[in-house]
Amino acid sequence: MLKVRVIPTLLWKNFGLVKGQGFDSWRRVGPVPPAIKVYNTREVDELVLVDITASHNKAEPDYDSVSDFSADCFVPLTVGGGITDIAQIQRLLRIGADKVGINSAAYSNPALIEQAATRFGAQCVVASIDARRMEDGSYRCFSHCGTVDTGKDPAQWARELMERGAGEILITSIERDGTMQGYDLELIGKVAQAVSLPVIASGGAGNYEHMRQAIQEAGASAVAAASMFHFTEQTPAQAKAYLGAAGIPTRATYQAPAE
Repeated sequence: MLKVRVIPTLLWKNFGLVKGQGFDSWRRVGPVPPAIKVYNTREVDELVLVDITASHNKAEPDYDSVSDFSADCFVPLTVGGGITDIAQIQRLLRIGADKVGINSAAYSNPALIEQAATRFGAQCVVASIDARRMEDGSYRCFSHCGTVDTGKDPAQWARELMERGAGEILITSIERDGTMQGYDLELIGKVAQAVSLPVIASGGAGNYEHMRQAIQEAGASAVAAASMFHFTEQTPAQAKAYLGAAGIPTRATYQAPAE
């Protein structure tokens, strides 16, 4: 079994971090740089930074801010939001992003995944899927921060993204987002069974047991969380200790350089 990663998610809106529920009712939780500096010292494996307004507003990534944020980040950084072409990806990688998260643009231009993987390597391409459970129990993918129903099934879409060259899949439950009531294990399981790529579970983590369930019961390779790290005393280091006690291998602690 690959070593499991614990990944805090930073949702960025109009110069500050926010957190909401169900991709709505955004609550400000502070500026970005201090959060990155704190996570540098908290044994995180990676960070995911997403500009939640860029795609909806059809705006390009904020390169100046990403450059500033990456200068303070000493763990692998995935940047998402507003990415629509290869030139943007190249620029983000040059200014400090280690990976890019592609979501909305992939629906209108699936070839972007292939182009990015071919040019920069699959390891740089995180295909992000936001999914909602429908009234009939099925799941559907939504783009543009959960506002546009694409009509696609998450598991089938994940498989297509894999075949096009994505390096990993980030799957987020829209309804579970921000609730801290647990991941949607059924959704994660469907996606994990459909692909042979690492799957990052997102949306709903409230405690370490939820993380264990996503890994051991649903087949996730990594667990992402925001609210449980922002609003509780729980930490990535403690999450690793809990997972380790459950027999789940985690990555070695990363130590930030001394200032």
